[in-house]
Amino acid sequence: MFKAYKTILFFLLLGASLSTFAQANRTEDFSERYTLKQVVVLSRHNIRSPLSGRHSSMQRITPHEWYHWSSAPSELSLRGGALETMMGQYFRKWLVGEGLMQENEIPVEGSMRFYANSLQRTIATAQYFSSGMLPVANIRIEHHLEVGKMDSIFAPQITDDSEAFKALAQQQITAMGGEKGLVGIGEKMANNYKVLEQVLDMDQSKACLEGDTCHFRTDDAHVYLIKHREPGMGGSMRLACQAADALILQYYEEPDAVKAAFGDTLTWEEWESISAIKDWYGDVLFTAPVVARQVARPLLRTMLEELQAEGRKFTFLCGHDSNIASVLAALEAEDYRLPNTIEKKTPIGCKLVIEKWENAEGQVFATLNLVYQSTKQLRSMSLLDLENPPMVFPILLKGIDANADGFYPFEDVLRRIDSAIQ
Repeated sequence: MFKAYKTILFFLLLGASLSTFAQANRTEDFSERYTLKQVVVLSRHNIRSPLSGRHSSMQRITPHEWYHWSSAPSELSLRGGALETMMGQYFRKWLVGEGLMQENEIPVEGSMRFYANSLQRTIATAQYFSSGMLPVANIRIEHHLEVGKMDSIFAPQITDDSEAFKALAQQQITAMGGEKGLVGIGEKMANNYKVLEQVLDMDQSKACLEGDTCHFRTDDAHVYLIKHREPGMGGSMRLACQAADALILQYYEEPDAVKAAFGDTLTWEEWESISAIKDWYGDVLFTAPVVARQVARPLLRTMLEELQAEGRKFTFLCGHDSNIASVLAALEAEDYRLPNTIEKKTPIGCKLVIEKWENAEGQVFATLNLVYQSTKQLRSMSLLDLENPPMVFPILLKGIDANADGFYPFEDVLRRIDSAIQ
């Protein structure tokens, strides 16, 4: 299914779509040399309605009416459920083709695990995915708390509020903006803010007319790190991220792109510019090395246990973009920008897929890839199969050498996860 990085980079440089060769560019003897033994998936939920309702602060910063969602605030939408079912069906085709499961498999106890954070959007995503992947198995999704409460495994919480930790964390966070720190990040986002303000017609909003805010400031962001809470942010960057998130979700859900942009005709680059606000926000809060290792630790422990679980061949863990971002940062992944999507880091519904392979000599290897539906696939709801696969992008780990097929020694990956936990 997934290719070595150099091969993918070669095709990208030629201008080929990732999806045109995601299943195809392996040597004829590949299947004779390698056998797929296990897959662990860390998934972001699929399309949800915005976290805040239509009559929240989001309504105050634009004179326009937001999209009328099919789901309550923060819950998976009908489109999101359909898209996730399609992704599950694709995984079924891939895993059956690799011999890891049967076409209409009913898993034996302990061979597969579907575990989600205890929120509606994550439980529902896992349920829809399982329905596509295992349509006759009637999978029960494991979750540990009543619906609506955050499971500590998936909650990216600060566990150390010592002055030494906070000083190092703030140092690493502000370094992202160069000499000016968070102000520097804000200045880098100035043009992104302008595009978002224009789409929102923010200068005509209730917030502006009442003298509250007409623009997103570049100099008022501040980060707070409080024990037993997620890293948080105040200021314009937070408000802009909320607005960008709502607008991008609206773009996925609303078939009319002009209507999704409140009457504007936006270019691909302008949609990317709006989405980049969310990427910056996520990077600031969750990818500073000392923060990432701390907030990802419970989930990394779970992933390590799954990769070593006797008899386990497939695991589906469903959480959030912050989970994927912090896990990749904690594992020291190389920086990347995803193609064919306006979300360049952790697109809606994306999956970090760790594959375990064994060669004919009994050596065990691992690959890491981000699997996601392109923006076009999301908006058109195009069916996925081996001929029309989702996007697949290889994740490279700093300091670990891959073989000629792009595979890492499995023990090296386990050591990297363990090191991040420690």
